[in-house]
Amino acid sequence: MPRLALAFAVLFAQPAVAELEQEPRITEGLITVGIAYEISELCPSLDARTIRGLRYLLALKAAARDLGYSDAEIDAFIDDDAAKDRLEAVARARLAAKGARRGDVAAHCRVGEAELAADSQIGRLLSK
Repeated sequence: MPRLALAFAVLFAQPAVAELEQEPRITEGLITVGIAYEISELCPSLDARTIRGLRYLLALKAAARDLGYSDAEIDAFIDDDAAKDRLEAVARARLAAKGARRGDVAAHCRVGEAELAADSQIGRLLSK
C-alpha cells in the first residue's frame, strides 16, 4: 500500500462513502494531510508534525460526526480503498501543480518550504 494511502487510512467508510466524499471540509482536510505526509516522507529536511496531524484527523472525524455521520459510516469511509485512491490522486495532482512531481525530492522540499513560509494548513503539519 502506498504511504500516502496510509495517511488516508486513519480517517476513511459503503453507502456513506459517496456522501462523505461530497463533504468539502472532510475531503479537503484529508487531501491536505496527504500532501503534508507525502512531503514529509520524501523531503529529508522536513518532518511531519505527527501529534498535530493526528489532532487534525480527529477533528475531521468529529466534523463528520457533527454533519450527522455515524461512527460506522465514518469507519466504512476509512476502509474504502477506492475513496482513498481517488483522494490520493487529487493530492498527487495538487502536488504536481505546485511543481512536485512524484519522486522528485528537491521539488517536494521546495513545495514544503513554501507551504511553511506561507503558514498554510499544509505547512502547519510540517516542521524543520
